[in-house]
Amino acid sequence: MEVRALVDGRDILADAFTEGPGEDPEYLLVPGGPLSAESIPHEVRLAEASCTEGCCGALYVTIQHDGDYVIWDDWRNPDEDQVDLPAFRFDVQEYQKEVERATADRTWEWPARTVARLLEQDLRERNHWLARWECELGTVSALPWEPNQVNVFLFHPCRSAIREDRPWLQFRMILAVSTDDPADQAERLAEQLIAADPRQTAEVCGGSPKFATQLGYPWPHHR
Repeated sequence: MEVRALVDGRDILADAFTEGPGEDPEYLLVPGGPLSAESIPHEVRLAEASCTEGCCGALYVTIQHDGDYVIWDDWRNPDEDQVDLPAFRFDVQEYQKEVERATADRTWEWPARTVARLLEQDLRERNHWLARWECELGTVSALPWEPNQVNVFLFHPCRSAIREDRPWLQFRMILAVSTDDPADQAERLAEQLIAADPRQTAEVCGGSPKFATQLGYPWPHHR
């Protein structure tokens, strides 16, 4: 899923950045999210190369609320000397109305993705539920080609172990979803997850065989 900004019907990504998709709506279209305009300018990434920003670049814009207008300017692509886009000025009320409309529109979600979003929100509000298991929540995701499941990713003992060069593993839990009410499913799955050590039913999906041995877990044979 991607967000594509249209200015007077003009797809600015099609004109200025074709190396990869627009950013995920879960990043851009959230209440008080990056597209909200404030008096202090802030930079927002609108798209990233499919192979990663470090390889083939990304598209950034600086957003600022200035008087009666919201200004998009100072376009930047780390992989290019300049970006061929002008400054855009939007009426502040019309701009905010459109951002709020887009943020409230969840019709692009399929049921499993709705469950994943609600489940992640619930789990993050339970701040200490993973501490007793020496785990940290990574992400909760749902993929279009896996319409009947959500994936919960956990780090053990924590994500910071990666940059601290300590042993770490990533675990993946696959949870089945149905056509039942997404909110009910998310609540039920959250209760199920916090009831027991998630590492007992999850599969190792990241880290290394050496780290798995040091932490006392088998390394999956298919790797």
